[in-house]
Amino acid sequence: MALPANTAGIDQIYTKYRSPLVSRYASPEMAYNFSELKKFTTWRKLWLILAKSQKTLGIDISDEQISEMESNIDNIDFDMAAEQERRCRHDVMAHVHTFAAACPTAASIIHLGATSCYVGDNTDLLVLRDGIDLLLPKIARCIQRISVFAEEYRSMPCLAYTHLQPAQLTTVGKRATLWVAELLMDLRNLKRNRDDLKFRGVKGTTGTQASFLQLFDNDSAKVELLDKLVTEAAGFSQFYIVTGQTYSRKVDVDILSSLANLGASVHKICSDIRLLASFKELEEPFEKDQIGSSAMPYKRNPMRSERCCSLARHLMTLVQDPLMTLSTQWMERTLDDSANRRVCLAEAFLTADIILSTLQNISEGFVVYPKVVERRVKQELPFMATENFIMAMVKHGANRQECHEKIRVLSQQAGATVKEHGLDNDLIQRIRADSYFEPIHAELADLMKPQTFIGRCPEQVEKFLAQEVRPVLSDYSSQLQELSLLTL
Repeated sequence: MALPANTAGIDQIYTKYRSPLVSRYASPEMAYNFSELKKFTTWRKLWLILAKSQKTLGIDISDEQISEMESNIDNIDFDMAAEQERRCRHDVMAHVHTFAAACPTAASIIHLGATSCYVGDNTDLLVLRDGIDLLLPKIARCIQRISVFAEEYRSMPCLAYTHLQPAQLTTVGKRATLWVAELLMDLRNLKRNRDDLKFRGVKGTTGTQASFLQLFDNDSAKVELLDKLVTEAAGFSQFYIVTGQTYSRKVDVDILSSLANLGASVHKICSDIRLLASFKELEEPFEKDQIGSSAMPYKRNPMRSERCCSLARHLMTLVQDPLMTLSTQWMERTLDDSANRRVCLAEAFLTADIILSTLQNISEGFVVYPKVVERRVKQELPFMATENFIMAMVKHGANRQECHEKIRVLSQQAGATVKEHGLDNDLIQRIRADSYFEPIHAELADLMKPQTFIGRCPEQVEKFLAQEVRPVLSDYSSQLQELSLLTL
């Protein structure tokens, strides 16, 4: 299909598909992390690191060549690089030629002894590391915001649900700690990924370092030192001792598994929020001019939570790509990993970035409706209190089995009143009207206090925050203040 004829004056970015991950949602920092500018300037920095390290170890490279490369790190002629790639069908060699054109004196030593994966894989590892560094404080901020909420509402009774049916009571804050506990696991998983990450370093075409051994006249110690110098100059403390042509694609699997796990956590949290919003117990922020529906002006849809769930589903599926890539890397490497990784790695980090920013925004503006929470508790509490009624009657001398049967009959009648007639739960009125239960009529109010049904919720919240949350957040104390402001 041809472009419409009347596109004159329209910015060309609107005539091509743009991923909404970048055009609508992602933070500028994460979008830049996966940009072509960062990628190709990093390639040039790696070529410079290699040249400097080789010079240190005795390779004939002049100060002038080093200075020329340093001066042209950001001087990228993207049009020339694109033309070179069209000609040679090789992205790394296209940028070798483009860099060489900007650095004629250094042209002969750029990419010396290296293979494409020297810049390709090492850059990917740097980008993955930087991406994790962007995500970790965002997870920490979500944990901190929800923890503040949990502490504030640690003692407010609310209905708990199993099978999405009313169960015993919990508290609003205790439920929030369940969300925090899972985010803590995600933070731990991603931190482990960060700590385990190593550099590919200089390994040559199949991981044997043969080209560098030749360059240094079979001096194995110098090759080992070159690997160390390059790795440290790139900001890593360790390199993978053994690789094929690439670093193991299992590294990608590990990281995207953690991100998929994070996606599942956020999906669960936001699903809970959506359900609670339908009960009118809890809402996400809703702005003054926000429109919930184009047809139903009264609606307050939980659109942020819905966005999180929508994108989290995408994030959870992306781990399939590196799993398949890992399983099909024949011998030392096959190139069918390349195009796939260009898509899945960036999309996983961009999506994780978006759902965390959105979840943080939601958790900075939770709205609780205590009267609704209280009313819903009162509707179910009479049924939950029946065991308390029985125990109180037994203390007054009643037969436990006889009392149980009477409570059962009255409960069924009250249930029919609710389900068949749409009326409020009238079990308490029925008990008050039955002379059999006269011994506990004066105790019913105390037996029905919601606070007596929440167990150790307040203590659990306080202990959890003190022992498991705050020690972890202390590592991010300087990064917790930033607010999440959404434009969409």
